[in-house]
Amino acid sequence: MPDSGYTVLDNARENRLEIRLGDQVAYAEYQIDPQRITFTHTRVPETLRGKGLGTQLIKAGLSLAVERKLKIVPKCPFFAAYLRAHPEYGALQDSAGSAHTMG
Repeated sequence: MPDSGYTVLDNARENRLEIRLGDQVAYAEYQIDPQRITFTHTRVPETLRGKGLGTQLIKAGLSLAVERKLKIVPKCPFFAAYLRAHPEYGALQDSAGSAHTMG
C-alpha cells in the first residue's frame, strides 16, 4: 500500500492477506463464499507491531470486499473494532453477521 511502503498480498491458497517482512508474516485470515467474506483472525508478530500493518491488512480486506462485491462479517475483534471506529464502511458489513465485541 502506498502510504506505508508495505505490500499486502492475497494468499488465496491459505485464505489470508499477508505482509511479509523478512521471515516474519503479518496476516488477516478470512473465509469467503459467494456473498460474503468473514475475517476470522488478524495476527501481527510482536516485533512488527506499531507499524500500522494491522490497519494495512484491514484496508486490503475492505478493498477485496469492494472489488468482489462481498459483504463483510468481522469475527476478528481487531477487524470489528476498526469497523466500529470507521462507520463509513457500515454499508459493507453483512447485516446477518454480527460484529465480535471486545471485552
